[in-house]
Amino acid sequence: LLVREPRLRLPVPPDLPALVAGQSVLGVTRRAKYLLIEIERGTLILHLGMSGSLRVLPEGSPPGRHDHLDLTLTDGRCLRLRDPRRFGLFVWTPDPPSVVLSRHPLLKDLGPEPLGPGFDGDHLYRTSRGRRVAVKPFLMDGTVVVGVGNIYASESLFLAGIHPSRPSQRIGLDRYRRLAGVIRTVLGASIEQGGTSLRDFVQEDGSPGYFAQSLRVYGRTGEPCPGCGEPVRQRRIGQRSSFYCPRCQR
Repeated sequence: LLVREPRLRLPVPPDLPALVAGQSVLGVTRRAKYLLIEIERGTLILHLGMSGSLRVLPEGSPPGRHDHLDLTLTDGRCLRLRDPRRFGLFVWTPDPPSVVLSRHPLLKDLGPEPLGPGFDGDHLYRTSRGRRVAVKPFLMDGTVVVGVGNIYASESLFLAGIHPSRPSQRIGLDRYRRLAGVIRTVLGASIEQGGTSLRDFVQEDGSPGYFAQSLRVYGRTGEPCPGCGEPVRQRRIGQRSSFYCPRCQR
């Protein structure tokens, strides 16, 4: 392991290169935005942050400005982490992935996967009861559901016709069932189009994601709503910018 810049969201432990040296990779799995790389003595936990990416390159390839670490492989290649904003992390735990998923502080309280069997409108309805928080930050709470960030929360609420500041506990079961279906549709469409490139996000081959061209309200303050023509508005809800149509969303 070659570490060029240890100052990520969580600092890369200085003894990590020695801990992982010579160990074989046994498997790779994912939970939310975390990649779990199982090695012979524990698990490497990797998070790409907002703009990070991984590339497999020939060992010794000249690093770019934001190429912070290389995991060197025995076949003459390396797995390189690029992270312009340094919001990612790369840490180690002695536990296997099965234990990490249920006990590690970073993962143990995560909600269900939005495209998995544990997520539906009934889950959102149950979880929202008694919650004194607006529906948009409620959706972005990783203990409620993982993977629904600012962009996808704004777009999903627009398509479901729900105002982002509506109290989550005041939304009925039928509306939550529609919202859950919309979230699945929006995320699926984004995956098909390679994600949403805003600023410095690119795919592993350097190409951008094209879902930004399909955004209906996010980042479109003052533009006409695609449903009714009313200008799209922007306001801060839960410390994040929110975009919505005041006529279509209630």
